[in-house]
Amino acid sequence: MRNAQLMSREFVAHVLALALLAGGGASRASADEIRLLASNAVREPYFELIPQFEKASGHRVKAEWGGTVDIVRRATAGEALDVVVIPDVRVNELRKLGAVSERVDLAASKIGVAGRPGASRPDLANIDGLKRTLLAANRLVISSGPSSNHMLALFARMGVADDIRPKLLQLAPGLSVGEAIAAGMGDIGFTQVSELLTIKGIDYLGPLPEDVQSVTIFSAGFLSTTRSPQAAHELVAYLAGANAAPVLREHGLDPR
Repeated sequence: MRNAQLMSREFVAHVLALALLAGGGASRASADEIRLLASNAVREPYFELIPQFEKASGHRVKAEWGGTVDIVRRATAGEALDVVVIPDVRVNELRKLGAVSERVDLAASKIGVAGRPGASRPDLANIDGLKRTLLAANRLVISSGPSSNHMLALFARMGVADDIRPKLLQLAPGLSVGEAIAAGMGDIGFTQVSELLTIKGIDYLGPLPEDVQSVTIFSAGFLSTTRSPQAAHELVAYLAGANAAPVLREHGLDPR
């Protein structure tokens, strides 16, 4: 399976290279609109990368951002889409349903922690410090994305689920944990690192301790009904390429 994924990445990179070498980007006559629906976890780096791709390729990208649950729903409802970027396990589910034809891994993401500005910094060195932090907080915020499943299981594993349930706020799909903390809806919040680094009005406190960390692989899935398959492959090749790597790292993601 891993070899197949690597071959896929090499293929799309080759397609993009041929397209760019043919004329310094797609001609105006051959330019396509690519419909991208992607997780909020990759929104900030893609704000930088998509204009770069559009300039290099001549294609236009119509990008929308949201939570994984909503993206999966839209991808299986027959909506006119070309590419989705969501956790790899959800792309695999879409492949089994026939909604997605191919998967390319793009970035790995860790769970991070955010707090109120100026508050005392909690001990996040290990699981014991995290437990004390959870019990001391007045209000905790988690998302409805992949990080929330891990956090809920972690609370149970740590034996604090009953203690923190009355003060736990789980946001609706697509809503921002960082923005909720900035608005005073919680003292501490947990979500993908990339969703916290650019939020104003919070303190980014760092990742979860390594002994309780969870890494999510975000992958591109090509919709089986795409009307612009070559352009979609060119986009994904760019997002998986060397130019994208430093931008992803800047936003707390690890290129695959």
